[in-house]
Amino acid sequence: MTGAAGPAPASSTAIDSNALLWLSQGMGDLPADDCHLTPREAARLAGMRFEKRRSEFRLGRFTAKRALALALGRDAAPAALAAFEIGSAADGAPEPRLDGAPAPRAISMSDRAGQAVCLVGPAGLALGIDLELVEPRSQAFVADFLTEAEQARVAAAGEGEGRALAANLIWSAKEAALKVLRTGLRRSTRSVEVELLGGLDGREWSPLSVHLREGGELAGWWRRCGAFVLTVAAGGPIPPPRALVEPPGLAAAVPSAAWCERTGVALRSRVGAGTPSGAGSGTMAPSSGTNPARRSKR
Repeated sequence: MTGAAGPAPASSTAIDSNALLWLSQGMGDLPADDCHLTPREAARLAGMRFEKRRSEFRLGRFTAKRALALALGRDAAPAALAAFEIGSAADGAPEPRLDGAPAPRAISMSDRAGQAVCLVGPAGLALGIDLELVEPRSQAFVADFLTEAEQARVAAAGEGEGRALAANLIWSAKEAALKVLRTGLRRSTRSVEVELLGGLDGREWSPLSVHLREGGELAGWWRRCGAFVLTVAAGGPIPPPRALVEPPGLAAAVPSAAWCERTGVALRSRVGAGTPSGAGSGTMAPSSGTNPARRSKR
């Protein structure tokens, strides 16, 4: 890995197969070459035209493979990660393999603004994870993609940082839930409704539930990580996820400058507090007219 060694893994031995685990990494954690990719993954990478997509693919695969290696107590050095391959099901969900056979764990993946996260859980459990920036969202976005009850929750959060956190938290939980359902944004975001089962503190994992229009609900958790909000969901009751590396790098991560320049979102001057630089300047995230499916990752 490039740069400093960083925090140590939480364990060097295999972790209980029923545990729910997560890992975050940034572009600065990528190895100097693509030794962590299999030949098939390298060929897929070579066919990608745009550098942004290539970078996201590299980081996403590296993060997922390292998360699996740490969860299974295997060598997590970059070259050793080529034993894992992250394929895709017909619906786009990730299908991890180890030494050519299905891996003994389920995963979900997400990335945002130069950071990637991976959730690892028991094989056969439907999982979803999503990562979002705590950034301003237009009223049109809220009205288009959130239910009336969710819109009321956003309104109750007030203005500024509170509103931004509520809007992005609810949106993120929807994306995590749609990954559990294996539909992604092919399904209406208003067909699932997020209920926050606590306040908006977010310094520790807080519970949430996602109610399905057709009946039933999904369990989930969320937490604030510096400039980001992270949500997870599953097809059954789950404990709050445990970090594979302590402290999680995401807590101090700064959104990539290149991403912020492309989208017009201001970098946070105080990442821990999530306070946007130039607050009150009217800088807005892409409106609801921008297709949110452009970065939906499983």
